[in-house]
Amino acid sequence: MSRKSKAIGHLSNLAETTVLAPAPSRKTRRRARAAAPAPQPSALAELPPEALRRVCDPAELPFTTTEELPPLGDIIGQARAMRALDFGTNVASHGFNIFALGLPGSGKTTIVRKFLERKAAEEPVPPDLCYVNNFADPHRPRALRLPPGRGEELRRDMAEFVSRCRQTIPRAFESEEYEREKNQLVSSFQARQAQEFERLQTYVREHGFALIKTPGGLILTPAVNGHPLSERELEQLSDEQREKVRRLREILEKEIERGLRAIREAEKEMRARLHELDVRTATFAIGHIVEELKAKYAGLDEVVDYLEAVQADVIENANEFRKSAASEEGEAAGPLAFLAALPRPTFSRYQVNVLVDHSHSRGAPVVVESNPTYHNLIGRIEHQAAFGAVYTDFTLIKPGALHRANGGYLVIPAREVLVNPFAWDALKRALKDRCIRIEELGAQLSLVSTVTLEPQPIPLDVKIVLIGNPLLYYLLYAYDEDFQKLFKVKADFATMLDRTPENVMQYALFVAAICRQDGLRPFDREAVAAVVEHGARLAGDQEKLSARFGEIADLLHEANFWAGRNGHTHVTAADVRRAIEEKRHRSNLVEERLQEVIAQGTLMIDVAGEALGRVNGLSVVELGDYAFAYPSRVTAVVSAGRTGIVDIQREVKLGGPIHSKGVLILSAYLGHKYGQEQPLSLSASLVFEQSYSLVEGDSASLTETLALLSALSGIPLKQGIAVTGSINQHGQVQPVGGINEKIEGFFDACKARGLTGEQGVIIPAGNVRHLMLRQDVVEAVRAGQFHIWPITTVDEGLELLTGRPAGERGPDGAYPEGTVNRAVMDRLRAIAEAIKRETAEQPGAGANRTDDQHQPPPSPLPPGE
Repeated sequence: MSRKSKAIGHLSNLAETTVLAPAPSRKTRRRARAAAPAPQPSALAELPPEALRRVCDPAELPFTTTEELPPLGDIIGQARAMRALDFGTNVASHGFNIFALGLPGSGKTTIVRKFLERKAAEEPVPPDLCYVNNFADPHRPRALRLPPGRGEELRRDMAEFVSRCRQTIPRAFESEEYEREKNQLVSSFQARQAQEFERLQTYVREHGFALIKTPGGLILTPAVNGHPLSERELEQLSDEQREKVRRLREILEKEIERGLRAIREAEKEMRARLHELDVRTATFAIGHIVEELKAKYAGLDEVVDYLEAVQADVIENANEFRKSAASEEGEAAGPLAFLAALPRPTFSRYQVNVLVDHSHSRGAPVVVESNPTYHNLIGRIEHQAAFGAVYTDFTLIKPGALHRANGGYLVIPAREVLVNPFAWDALKRALKDRCIRIEELGAQLSLVSTVTLEPQPIPLDVKIVLIGNPLLYYLLYAYDEDFQKLFKVKADFATMLDRTPENVMQYALFVAAICRQDGLRPFDREAVAAVVEHGARLAGDQEKLSARFGEIADLLHEANFWAGRNGHTHVTAADVRRAIEEKRHRSNLVEERLQEVIAQGTLMIDVAGEALGRVNGLSVVELGDYAFAYPSRVTAVVSAGRTGIVDIQREVKLGGPIHSKGVLILSAYLGHKYGQEQPLSLSASLVFEQSYSLVEGDSASLTETLALLSALSGIPLKQGIAVTGSINQHGQVQPVGGINEKIEGFFDACKARGLTGEQGVIIPAGNVRHLMLRQDVVEAVRAGQFHIWPITTVDEGLELLTGRPAGERGPDGAYPEGTVNRAVMDRLRAIAEAIKRETAEQPGAGANRTDDQHQPPPSPLPPGE
């Protein structure tokens, strides 16, 4: 768009907002001005000392020291969050887990934990969780859930069961009855074996052969009169005889095979009967033990099924118990001591791995997992190394926080679970599947190839409470589609509470509770009043108190330290103020250095006299937990031209978007106020002098406006007055942040250069309720050495800084003579006429014009418009 088109569009927009009325003639306007009385500056009242800090009267506190106060009952100032927690913990539907959000230091974790512990104490204790061997598939351990305390009881019973088996089973197999029956079975088999072998010997002998036993088996060979033929004799046989021997051998071998088959069948039958004997013997040895356990755990079907599987496995592997007893007997012999180093039969497969024991629990569990890694949440499967190999079994399964909190509540810091690899996905998967599935991370990612387990999943019934700041909550809600399905309850913790008498008393109860809990000295009523005032200072509002009780608790500990250093038996208001001042001193090194360079004149700041187009603005610096402010010189220069208002900070990319927005609003305000009758034509620049870092925020827009109006009007501004505030397009002054730090920063600069009694700060009237200034600033105002003026419009700021009336439009639409606004209008008109003359003098400038008034110069719109 061309500059001419922009100007026409700008004038059209102005025309739309202008009241359409007949414009008075120049003669009429001159008569009106001549008849108007001389304007006088309005008297803007400064704030009294009482408005600068709302004190807490100790006389209103009904106690002498906090020793007299009862215990703190309800949680202070978090009614909204408590309602959300109560709802989230009581609704049983899936996905109604809780995200508790608030700023650091608001006591979220402590409040949530105490609330959950109080609620969980009235709820039933969840079952114990155990893993036992799956005898059918050892790589898939079985999960058992038992009533509270029964898991550890089952573990002890199974250990005792193995011990008894190791005694009764060997004893049963060493009994005379067992030996007698076993010998009978063996003797019967041996007799049948001998009888069958004798039959075969007789049969082959009748056919001229002999059956010879060798270590390699039975050999069938021709024989004469029972004597086997030698190799030489066999070679002397004729071909006919050899063929006859061959045919006869085949017939005899078939008979021998039938005989041997009969012997093997007899042996198989004997082994089956021996196994049956062993089973009967082992069953007799342990049957009563298992029946006792089954009776003890009657009604727990999972446990009864497990005991039956144990019984079957013990009977099947009874020989291991016999070998164990034999190896123990062998250890007694000195020459056989090396046997102790040999592998022994293991009975770990009969152990019970108790993951969670609730034998001593009272109510539902409340678990706070401060390090929510993948394995700390869902558990792990450990491995052991032996003889160069790595192995594992169900006894090496370890529980995670989800196991310990199952049936209760789990509190997790949101940031920690997000930064730990795979932990967030594992938590969501457990909540979606409603079960805890222990999976080895290495096997899951195929990083290693080792033998591992697949434990049976455990049903999950838990309420998750994530603790985090608001940014994390809104990011997760926006970018994680599972989050809004799994965490449907938002518990928003407030950072402030109303400063009512009830809440002030709650503050006192909180002080008393911390003193009792942490063994601090009692606080007297004056000290408690000082703590309340500091709470209002932290809140930045006379009508509010800070709910960041972590910082309040820190103050109590520091005040207690200084009380001890001063030898006080009670903490006094002087100790509290000393703690506040000492903390400030530990943090304000940078602030002191800035004040030094201001006092030295290195950072050029004037705190007295007058200057044209120059105003002291106030910049806030935040360094961790400490914020302070210092004055910054804002200057404006104006010349005839068409470039408009140039924001130098923005041009060099040292101005943030909000600061640039403030400059654009400034331009709109000028157009609204001074461009109703003529287009604005000027070249102006604004800058923060000696500023070498990013400038952000719109709290300097009032300062920049006043500096620009001073440059336009040619009227100097008082340098002993600093300004802060933002403006809107109608010139109304809006509240800003950091108001206490800004006032104190300029006060310190004035104090370092010498207080004159004429210095002060102009602030938005909307910020008056936020004032909780330092006591030394209040005393300086009380003594008339410093002043604070609240304003609502730009014109009020002009009057304070110039000592002249700003001026209001008269009936003729003009500003009275001698006012600041009149001087601004005159300068703008002069610039416009100068540009018009310059344009008219250019060759061909008026060739296509019929009336110069219909071709106004372009509007000085800000760059980028």
